[in-house]
This record gives sequence, structure tokens and C-alpha cells, in this order.
Amino acid sequence: MTIRTIGLAVAAALGLGIAAAPAAAQDDCPNRGQLDTLYCDRNGDLVADLPTDQSKWKDPSTLVWAYSPVEDPAVYANIFKPFTDHLAQCIDKRIVYYPVQSNSAEIEAMRSGRLHFAGFSTGPTGFAVNLAGAVPFSAKGTAEKPHGYHLLAIVRADSPYQKLADLKGKKVAHTSPSSNSGNLAPRVLFPPLGLTPDEDYKPLMSGGHDKSALGVASGDYDLGAVASDVFERMAIRGTIKAEDFRIVYKSPVFPTSSFAYAHDLKPELAAKLKECFFSFRFPPEMQKEFNGDDRFFPITYQKDWAVVRDVAEKSGTPYNKSAYEAESKREAEAAAKKKQQQEQKQKAQ
Repeated sequence: MTIRTIGLAVAAALGLGIAAAPAAAQDDCPNRGQLDTLYCDRNGDLVADLPTDQSKWKDPSTLVWAYSPVEDPAVYANIFKPFTDHLAQCIDKRIVYYPVQSNSAEIEAMRSGRLHFAGFSTGPTGFAVNLAGAVPFSAKGTAEKPHGYHLLAIVRADSPYQKLADLKGKKVAHTSPSSNSGNLAPRVLFPPLGLTPDEDYKPLMSGGHDKSALGVASGDYDLGAVASDVFERMAIRGTIKAEDFRIVYKSPVFPTSSFAYAHDLKPELAAKLKECFFSFRFPPEMQKEFNGDDRFFPITYQKDWAVVRDVAEKSGTPYNKSAYEAESKREAEAAAKKKQQQEQKQKAQ
């Protein structure tokens, strides 16, 4: 069954509509912060509270989840199968993996009620929290700490480029507008080192970290801004050879993708979901895929995403609705342009 078929089957089986109506705004909310008007943050932890109206709590017989499309969704459907099987047995509910093709599609799916929990990329986590009512609670890690990653600026090993400033006027790949390491962090971290996006180069949206790395390898891009964990996974799989690249910049550590549940899950279900997450130990094939991580580590959005929120603010992309709509539009335009280029390339062959 193809990924598209799986997605359509999930939607059909669960009666999920793309335009599913969200719950009404909580007008009696004393504190909202940056959250959308659909949500409230009475305790000041920066994430949406459980609805005060118990009739709005969700306890479905089938739980639908997704993982950030940092690479081909089909890859993760297979990688996470042992985990999905564990959840089904632990929670005693049907668990369905729902592949998404973009960060905005994943956020919209949770906002509309089509996703009950999900793994969100580092940057889009803020939009998921503020606009979709996501409540981050874990990240991949070890017994000691959650996994972190770095923004890497990579060039071909046989290229003449030795530092970021050498890339002025060159073809530089970013991934998608809402990506932390793929777009927002470069806008904050590159300028002090002599390379300013939109001034020294026009960012080219590749559509994914894997696509940026492959594009650099093939010569489509002179430099790519990619997440170190994706780069390392590609090298482990043999998709790329690490020795074919030179790293001309490596950022301080960022938190990796968050795992979050929808704010309106019944409290007992949310508690059981967290319990089942934390009791799972990655089998060898998952440890290999995720750079030695062997479990899910507890995190909070307020504490662990502080550095990411800071980058978003400094890059002029706060996690609010207007910024999200602008980023979603750019993401869609970049995807459409990429598709058009691929079609033209296929016709030319």
C-alpha cells in the first residue's frame, strides 16, 4: 500500500475531513500568551490547557499520529513500526501512522483534530503549540538526556569554500520556511560570520534536509543548511558519504524533534500515552537510525524550547498566526516550484 493510499484510507476510515471545524474560542481565558484564541494557558506553562468543558475531552478508539516530514514519510512509517506496535498493546487502542508531506500539513492536521499525537520538527514545534494546541512532553534521547543536534553548513569536499563568507552570491539551500536549522537559525547565526540571507544570497527552499544534502552532493547547491542528526542518519544508511562533504559551520546544540499530544485528550489517556512512551526502549534498528538514542526522554516546551523560541524571535518569525500563514504560503510556493522543476527535468530526459 502506498503512503498516499494509507493516508486516504486513514481519513476515510475515521471520517476525517480536511476542513474539520475546531472547537470554539475560550473567551473566559485569563491568560493566553502567544496561543491562538482557541486555547488558554491559565497556569502559564506556555502550552494549551485541557478544555474546562469535559464534553470536549477526546478518548477515541483509534489514535492517529504522524512524524515530522524531515525526510520521506515512508522511511519513518517503517522505522517507527516497533514503537507503533508497542503503543497499540500498551494503550490497548488501534494506532495508525498518518504520513504528512509538510510541516504545515502536520500542524493543520492536529489543529483540526485529525492527529492525536505527533512528532514535530524543532522549529515547527512552536507553531504546533501556539496554533494547534500541541503539548510537547518528550524527545528522543538516552537515560541521561534528550538528544540534541546542530545546524551544519555543508559544502562538497572538492569545492573551494572554506568558510561561510565564501558563499556570497552562491546557491545556498535552506529546507522549509518554518524549519529551525533549515531556515530560521541560519538567518540568525550566519550574518555575524559574514553571510546574510536575502542580502548575500537568496535562500533556495529544497523541501527537506535530505534534499539539501543530496542537492549539495549533486552540485545543485553550493551550500546546504541541514540538521546534523539527519545528515548523520543519511551517512549511516549509505544514502550519502560523509567524506564527500566539508562542514564549514557547526552551531551550538538545539533540541531535536518534540513529541506532543493534542491538548484536548482525556487526562487519563494523555497520562497513559506518556507512560507508554517512557516505557518503550528502542530496538537495535531504531537505535542505529536515531544516532544511539534508546528511549523517549521527558521534556517541557517552556524550558527545553527556550533557545528555539529565542531564534524564532530574533529571525523575525515569532510563533504567531500571521507568521505561520506567511511561512505556510512560502512553503507551498517552494514546494510547487520544486515540483515544476522536477516535471521539467523529467520531460527533458
